[in-house]
Order: sequence, then C-alpha cells, then structure tokens
Amino acid sequence: MLKKSMLVVFAFILSFSALQLDPQSVSALPPGTPTKSEAQSQLNSLTVKTEGPMTGYSRDLFPHWSSQGNGCDTRQIVLQRDADYYSGNCPTTSGKWYSYFDGVIVYSPSEIDIDHVVPLAEAWRSGASNWTTEQRRAFANDLTGPQLIAVTASVNRSKGDQDPSTWQPPRAGARCAYAKWWINTKHRWNLSLQSSEKTSLQTMLNGCAY
Repeated sequence: MLKKSMLVVFAFILSFSALQLDPQSVSALPPGTPTKSEAQSQLNSLTVKTEGPMTGYSRDLFPHWSSQGNGCDTRQIVLQRDADYYSGNCPTTSGKWYSYFDGVIVYSPSEIDIDHVVPLAEAWRSGASNWTTEQRRAFANDLTGPQLIAVTASVNRSKGDQDPSTWQPPRAGARCAYAKWWINTKHRWNLSLQSSEKTSLQTMLNGCAY
C-alpha cells in the first residue's frame, strides 16, 4: 500500500513538473514588475494634468535600438530575453515567442515588434518633450524596468501611441500586468498622466489579485 502511495505521489510530481515546464506556458516578462500595493502607491504619486501637444515630436528624437555590445542592439536583447527559445545571436534568426498582450505564439522574429509599454509619443505628451536627447535615448532603450516587451507586430500596431483609456491588451489576463508596467514606467521616469488614463489604470489595477 505504501509503495502504491509513493508511486501516486511520484506521478503527481512528474505531472506537475511537466506542467511547469510546458513550453506553451512559458512567457518571459519584463523585469521590475511591481506588486499591486507598490503600483497603487506609484499611481497615487503621479501628477495628473492635461497632456501636452505633439508639436515638435519625432521618433528620431528618441534614438532607439542602441548598441548593447557584442553586436547586439536593444531589440535583439529583448527578442532573446522574451523568447521561449531562439536560434542565432544578433541577429536572432528564429525562435518561439508568446505574445503576452494577445496570447499568440509566433516563430519568426519578423512577426515580432518590441513594444514600448509607454509609447514614445505618449511620453512626449507627458513630459519627455522637455528632456535632453540622452534622456530620451535612455527611455527608448530602457532594459532595467518593464518598459519593453516582445509582442506580435499586429497587436503593437493596433495599440499605436494610445494610452490605457483608449487601448488595453485584447487578452484580458494581460491587463493587470500591463497596468503595473505602465504605472511603474511613468513613475520611474517622472511622467504625468491625464485623468481618464488614471481612471482606466485604477480599474485594471483593481482587477489584480496581488
């Protein structure tokens, strides 16, 4: 009887391990995701004000995909970081990516965009218009916080430069983390937000379990 019980336990452990290692369930997420309470505190501290104009904006004012050494740029680093597996080292030639926003799995880097969680144009309207070029370069290549994530090109382009009051990830399960990333990025970079944006972020944050 004891032997049979041990076999059952062993089988359970094996099945649990397989579930944990199932490549379809793997999804690398950006670093620095705050807890719900941390994100709430950060959201409460953000300045609420009307967005600034787009006057003078250009993506070229945010130099992006900077060299990260060893022949890699920021895009390649994120492609590798967020892949379940990949081949090729700068450039990455193939792999497997789970697009967190829409739940789509893709195998070609050509189908992947690196999303700025807080879009460059949104940052411009929220305070970055007053930054130096070097500050904007650092923001556009931010690998230390949850500002960059590999997602499908289609979902990234549907988002464009919208804020959470007009666009949220189509996969409902992604909205909690998305709100946390957005809040944390604006907090770390001292960017403002508008009232409707804050309301939408609060709603998504309320849906977080932790």
